[in-house]
Amino acid sequence: MIPKDPVMLLSFVNLKLRDYYGSLEALCEDLDIDGKELVDKLSSIDYHYDKEKNQFV
Repeated sequence: MIPKDPVMLLSFVNLKLRDYYGSLEALCEDLDIDGKELVDKLSSIDYHYDKEKNQFV
């Protein structure tokens, strides 16, 4: 289960991307998460996925 709060979600996702997944697509597929919903939710707190860094910044 992933956090619903956007700030907690940011921390959770960036930790997973840093330690376990080589891409946002791999994380979403493995955790069965809708990537667009995830990106939209984190965009609401002004964080955007940086593919080069593999993090939301």
